[in-house]
Amino acid sequence: MNSWTSWHELERMRSEMDRLFGSTGGARPWRLAFLPGTAARRYPLMNVAETEGGYEVMALAPGVDPASFEVTVKENILTIAGEKRRTEGVKPEEYHRSERAAGRFVRSLELPTAVDPDNVTATYTNGLLTIGLEKHEAAKPRQIPVTVG
Repeated sequence: MNSWTSWHELERMRSEMDRLFGSTGGARPWRLAFLPGTAARRYPLMNVAETEGGYEVMALAPGVDPASFEVTVKENILTIAGEKRRTEGVKPEEYHRSERAAGRFVRSLELPTAVDPDNVTATYTNGLLTIGLEKHEAAKPRQIPVTVG
């Protein structure tokens, strides 16, 4: 079997998969809800930056009602949960294409060190949830004075 035949066979298999899963013409039920599914494990998309005294987490979550967010911290685990609602007034069978997932989501993130659960802030602006977390005192580096003896 030469390489041309192998690539041709892969292309045929891709086309067959597209035909099976991509040509339904309407909304795909496995894309309409976050839970359970693999898409929920990657939503919301997050950036994590270490600051001088802690961490800043920026979670991209457009279209989420801020009242639905549940942000919890335990030791070094940050959990963000919430719900992204479907557009009201449009029935699922009326969609020609539905690429924006909706439903309940939960995502947990392990931070490098423990954080102080009493010093956490969360703000939601223009679809971006920004969470500020301070490191736990035991996790902060301390300057040790050196004495001459």
